[in-house]
Amino acid sequence: MTVVEQTGAPKTTPPGRARRRPSPLGSKWTPYLFLAPAALFILVFQAVPLLQEVYLSFTRTRLLNPTRSEWVGLDNFNRIFGDPEFHRTLLITVIYVITCVVVAIGAGLVVALLLNKKFRGRGVARALVTVPWAAPGIAVALIATWMLNAQYGIVNRFLDAVGLGVPGGAILDSPRYALPAVLATTIWQLFPFTSVVLLSALQSVPQDLNEAATVDGAGRWATFRAVTWQVIKPTVGLLALLMTIWSLRRFELIWLMTKGGPVGSTETLVIDLYSQAFDSKELGSAAAIGMVGVVISLIVIIGSRLVARAVEKGDVR
Repeated sequence: MTVVEQTGAPKTTPPGRARRRPSPLGSKWTPYLFLAPAALFILVFQAVPLLQEVYLSFTRTRLLNPTRSEWVGLDNFNRIFGDPEFHRTLLITVIYVITCVVVAIGAGLVVALLLNKKFRGRGVARALVTVPWAAPGIAVALIATWMLNAQYGIVNRFLDAVGLGVPGGAILDSPRYALPAVLATTIWQLFPFTSVVLLSALQSVPQDLNEAATVDGAGRWATFRAVTWQVIKPTVGLLALLMTIWSLRRFELIWLMTKGGPVGSTETLVIDLYSQAFDSKELGSAAAIGMVGVVISLIVIIGSRLVARAVEKGDVR
């Protein structure tokens, strides 16, 4: 068997070896075949429940009798948005999310800058800083509750020793101090993840650029802003998006520490959703609250994409 090339010279194919024919599927469908299992998983376990939640949000459905649903249109949304308690829940959610994102990323950046320096025991320090992130959320909540206990909690004893004790020591039972306590516990668990990710980003900063900036007379802040920040900025944006979504969804830590109390001072959207579904037995109202959370998440995701594109174009520094 011979194959004539464009030059006209015959090329002999080794005996017993035929020319390879293209696969019937071809390269066009290969990516779709690899994506099919993941797409099927998302369709079955995410898209279908989401569509069911959308339907429930327009119905009056009781948990004790979910098969009997009554279509009520926008009544669930009108009721929750007309409730002043829901407005307070939205405000607490915004405060909780923004504080967690800003402080967790800020603390993570400071720790990452420290761990990026050379010092004895750096490897041990890098390992220890990940302990809060590795701990289960339930364990973190129980330990924090024990530390904040009014009778034998170490936090109350320390605050009393420095003259900053809370009256009665009831931090988690105080509408004034419960939310800061929950925020501190959440940030303590979140910042190790941001520090590890930012440390990885800092190690990709070209050292010759830092040295050149130093030779040109730039100070530490100017060098960080002109060199380091420009490299780690996309990582910070991704972390901000992840922290926002995780903070919106955080349930177990808040529920185990305060159950949304006292008097709703730590009640976020997910806590309100749980209360509507399993305390009030109103699945329709719970689904409506869940849809509000979905819309907020979509706004955050779309907004982050728009900001990322603006940064790439140079409109935002």
